[in-house]
This record gives sequence, structure tokens and C-alpha cells, in this order.
Amino acid sequence: MNRTLQNLLQYYVSTNTASTASTTAADSKIPPKDRFSGKPVFAREPLYSRMEIKHLFMSSVLETYEKLIGQMLKQLPTPTPLTATATPGSPSKGVEVRAELNYLLHKIQDLRKHRYQEQSELVQRLQSLGRIQMDNFVVQSKALWELPWLYEQASSLSNEVKMQRRRRRRRRQAQRVKAPPRV
Repeated sequence: MNRTLQNLLQYYVSTNTASTASTTAADSKIPPKDRFSGKPVFAREPLYSRMEIKHLFMSSVLETYEKLIGQMLKQLPTPTPLTATATPGSPSKGVEVRAELNYLLHKIQDLRKHRYQEQSELVQRLQSLGRIQMDNFVVQSKALWELPWLYEQASSLSNEVKMQRRRRRRRRQAQRVKAPPRV
């Protein structure tokens, strides 16, 4: 995977696929000023939260990478059939890049499928919340009817988390009392 990434970085560093719709990937170079602007695509600050939130975040990042690599594949020039002058043993650079992007896409999809399935489903459910029709009177009425139950669920969930923290704190304190002092 590292070799594949190095090959793709070399291709995408030397070419700019995001320039304009009329230019191809081999038409212009990405200036170092744009490449090293100090603004990463994905935030690099560590997540100081519970593991579930980290998994949810990583699932969303992997989904974004899937979309990004899919877009990169669409932007590549379509492979042309071999002509009499082309040698069958030497594939063009575009074919190699396409194969390497497909390899990365497959690895990301496998990782999401096997390790982040629950989180992917949760992300989809969260995205569907954003598509709720806020100006629809039927939706507004149903939401008001569902609010008491949902409010109760949210309150009890919050209280449950607080209770778990208290229990953990008490267990740690009890262990400290039982443990003999270190010399």
C-alpha cells in the first residue's frame, strides 16, 4: 500500500487534475505553495473523546476518502484501446494510476466494511436527519408528538453516562483504599 501511495503521490504532485475541466491531468503542475499551505484536508488534532466518537469520526473520514478517490478515478482520462504502435507489455501511466487508485479504493472499502460497519450506518442515519423537511407541517406535527419520548430517552442517556462515571470513580477510590501503601 505504501508503494501504491508513493506512485500516486508522484503522479498527483507532478500533475494538477483540479485545474479546470478542459485541461487533463498531465497539463499543469501543482505549485508547492498550494500543496504545503499548512491547511490539511482532514483535521489532524487528536480527538480527546471516547473511543466510539473516534470510530465515528474515522468512519466519516474513510467515507470521504471513498468519494474523493472515486472522483479522482472519474477525472482520469479514459484508457484508449491499444494501437499498432503501442506495445502490449508497457501500460500507459493513466492505466497504472487507475489500477493503483482502484487498489486504494478497494482497501478503504474493505476496512470500512469489516471494521466500521456500525459507524457507517450511524453516519447514514445522522445524514438522514439533515434531510428532514423542516417546513413541512406534517413533519412538524409528528416531531412534536415524538418529542416527549425522545426527550426522556436523551435525559436518561445523559444520566446513565454520569452514573457510569461515578461508579468508575468510586471503584478507583475503593481500590486505592484497599491497596497497601508503596514504600
